[in-house]
Amino acid sequence: MEIKLDQAPSPKAGDGDESLETVVTPRLRMHDLLQRPFDVRSVALTGLFLLALFYTIYFLRSLLLPIILALLLSYLLRPIVRWLAKIKVSTHIGAALLLLSVVGALGYAVSFLAAPASGWLEKAPYSLHQLQQKMLPLKKPMEKVAQASGAIDNLTTASSSTAATSPQQKTQTVEVKEHPLADKLMVQTPEFIVGTLTMLILLYFLLAYDGVFLAKIIKLMPTLSDKKRAVSIAHEIESQVSRYLFTITIINCCLGLAVGLAVGLLGLPNPAMWGVMVAILNFVPYLGALTGIVCMTLGALLSYSSFGYALLFPGSYLVLASLEGNFITPMVMGRSLTLNPVLVLLSLTFWGWMWGIVGVVLAVPILAAFKIFCSHIEPMEPLAEFMS
Repeated sequence: MEIKLDQAPSPKAGDGDESLETVVTPRLRMHDLLQRPFDVRSVALTGLFLLALFYTIYFLRSLLLPIILALLLSYLLRPIVRWLAKIKVSTHIGAALLLLSVVGALGYAVSFLAAPASGWLEKAPYSLHQLQQKMLPLKKPMEKVAQASGAIDNLTTASSSTAATSPQQKTQTVEVKEHPLADKLMVQTPEFIVGTLTMLILLYFLLAYDGVFLAKIIKLMPTLSDKKRAVSIAHEIESQVSRYLFTITIINCCLGLAVGLAVGLLGLPNPAMWGVMVAILNFVPYLGALTGIVCMTLGALLSYSSFGYALLFPGSYLVLASLEGNFITPMVMGRSLTLNPVLVLLSLTFWGWMWGIVGVVLAVPILAAFKIFCSHIEPMEPLAEFMS
């Protein structure tokens, strides 16, 4: 694989010592690719390879998920471990202290939010009944439409029954029995525990042995110039991925804090729970904010009898999320780390189908890391430009 680097100066005809530094741009690279002859065999082999890759990713999700999570979290937490190393704390101790702090903070957050969340779940049946009563004025205009459509259905049913087959033919009812929820929990809980432990152990070693893998790769390089190139490219990719993950995490936490404070000042119960929900859902672009607004609307309608006042809470959420998405994030991240919205939605769909809810959360970080990687590899520069 050819690595994108500035080529050595080449002498210009007739200029003696003067040189011209050639830079390969994504547009020239795309032009070269389009000039190549179309090879059906190569395209077919590439398609088969992609199908095999997708098949492997889908069926090895229980193995790949802890590894992907550990890699992304290592990029997020590595700057903190390096800062601890600067103040004379070894990477082994720093990684252990950092992981213990993160696990402790998550455990405290779960225990703190468990009570209000369980309260909402316990009141769900009664709350849904209340919500139906509040929505009755809005349902009356729809009843006439339903009655009209029901009359049309009756006419079509009557006409189809006259053209039915003889009564000797009996239809056979097939009932599909699903596994109860308890059986699913019995299967998924041990898998979740094992995956979490695997991720934490791998994350510790990635943080504690920072730079070991890069040193091994450098040893394999034949010349000193290749070693320098590998180090510069690896450090640039790592710094950009770390900056992206750290920045987007800070932005999401600030948005969750702002929404929590806003709805708390307006009087919505359990503002901390709503703030945490907003921060987590904001890792999923577009769909996350939409889901959060719907959930907050339902929660506000269940908490207040006034329909207009209840809409203040999702309205404040919408205003803050719009400011974050249209102004704050583009200003902080810059164009170099922006992603194509169509590809973001396709990535959410793909990884959600592959790995479920966890895949939806990881879709954008995976896409951003892949774009940063492609932007530093010369043959893949057109792909990085396409993802911008």
